[in-house]
Amino acid sequence: MAEPSSLAEVLASGLLAVPTVVSGDVSAARPVTATAVMMIPDIGPWLQRGLLLFTSTTVLDRLAVPIEDFLTRLDRQEISGLVIRLDAEHPLPPDIADDASFPILTTSQDVVVDHPLAHGLREMATAQVEAVLEADHLRRGLFDIVMAGGGHKALAEGISRELGGAVLITTPDGRQTCRVGKESDFEWLASTDAVDPTGRVRTDSLEGGLGLHRFGDEYVAIAAISANGIDHGRLVFFCPARDLSAADQFLVEQAATVCALVVSRELAVSAVEEKHRANFVRDLLRGRAGEPEQVIVHAQMFGWNLDRPVVVVAVEPDRVEDDSPGTPARLPVVERQARAFAGALAGRDAGASVTALATETVVLMGQGTDTMSLVHELVAQVRGAGGGGRRPFGVGVSRASSSTDDLPTLYAQARTALEVGRKISGPWAVTHFDDLGVYRLLSLVEDTEELESFARETLKELTDDTAEAQDMCRTLEVLLATNINIAEAARQLHFHYNTLRYRVAKLEKILGPFTEQPELRLDLSLALKIIAMRGIDS
Repeated sequence: MAEPSSLAEVLASGLLAVPTVVSGDVSAARPVTATAVMMIPDIGPWLQRGLLLFTSTTVLDRLAVPIEDFLTRLDRQEISGLVIRLDAEHPLPPDIADDASFPILTTSQDVVVDHPLAHGLREMATAQVEAVLEADHLRRGLFDIVMAGGGHKALAEGISRELGGAVLITTPDGRQTCRVGKESDFEWLASTDAVDPTGRVRTDSLEGGLGLHRFGDEYVAIAAISANGIDHGRLVFFCPARDLSAADQFLVEQAATVCALVVSRELAVSAVEEKHRANFVRDLLRGRAGEPEQVIVHAQMFGWNLDRPVVVVAVEPDRVEDDSPGTPARLPVVERQARAFAGALAGRDAGASVTALATETVVLMGQGTDTMSLVHELVAQVRGAGGGGRRPFGVGVSRASSSTDDLPTLYAQARTALEVGRKISGPWAVTHFDDLGVYRLLSLVEDTEELESFARETLKELTDDTAEAQDMCRTLEVLLATNINIAEAARQLHFHYNTLRYRVAKLEKILGPFTEQPELRLDLSLALKIIAMRGIDS
């Protein structure tokens, strides 16, 4: 179709013989940009915006999803309308007209074959049937790999061999876990917007990044790996040497269903072991795991090395709104983050422990020459460049142990660093216990009302929720940090020297002669830290 036409114009052109509108408003339909036929239930790869889709009650009767879910997907793809041929053996679904957001029409006959708008429909139908046969062949080969005990690596090799291109298997948010193909193909992928600067496949577009995506003259096909209704990752296929079509996307989606079998198998195998590991870590952190010699031997059974100085890293998701409705169901966020950190640590510390507990991930890793640099690297890898449904998290890091008996104390340090660091720095805070300074002491005060009262009484009107109060607090903070060095404070604040002297006089009028009284300066410093930690009126 050269240019979009209204649905009313298409129907008036004689494409259909005596169509009947069963739902929707034809005059308000989206413009028709193309026509397509649906010969198979898995029509997804062939859908596009403005499509007038033709199918039959026979095909609809074979849908694997409820009719309302099918119609929702068509609406999400912004099709123009749905035309259904009524077959005698299969009645029209009784609730198909309920709340449809686009026109649905029925007809007793096929489209007029020699009509200009029907050109290509027969070829599309043939291509869909051929895709089903090819998908059956592909699935059989991949099933053989699974039955022989092959995992994702073997499946990726089989898919690459059968489809003739490069294959990536990723987490739901795009972290690469397995790749097979030519290095030159991956270099091409890295040069496109398909991946972010960290190498993570972008999955934050329509339907989690699913579908056939064009980058320049080439395409990337992405399908979801789902098992038991849970989204476990993405199967990504690309081949710069040839064009990809909707049929290729269909094959990738079918291959992803076999990948899901491996996920289910791995989850079943690991479930019991995960429970034992989590129970052992809980006992470790409560000081109930036994003598150090027993703990070290037990940990070795899980592949962990605790016979060395270790640090405790606590990772907890920030409290945000739940995933928006309509997003694919996923593993709990703590499990996702634990898997992400385990993958990031795999090549850096083979003896580290990464365990998902009820509300947090706990990492026991060896102390290095620069532990915090390694932690920041891990966080950067797990966080990526943002997007993709990744939940923000806070991180607390303890001191190093001298014995496994220290682990309960170190865990408390990591929790304190996490909680206080989050209050001071907000989302994505990464905090070491030794960096807390006086915040460590303030965090021990359980009477938060007394802390806030002290801050308000000390800072007076500077605790007001106004831009001027916050600006004056910033001025006071820099003055205290420079030990009342007016010239240096003016330089840091980008003020004229006389301007800052005027501000000092104004602050002393509010707070008292802090430039002359060290005790008052200490009180003010503590009050400012309480504001930073508690977020009073900010």
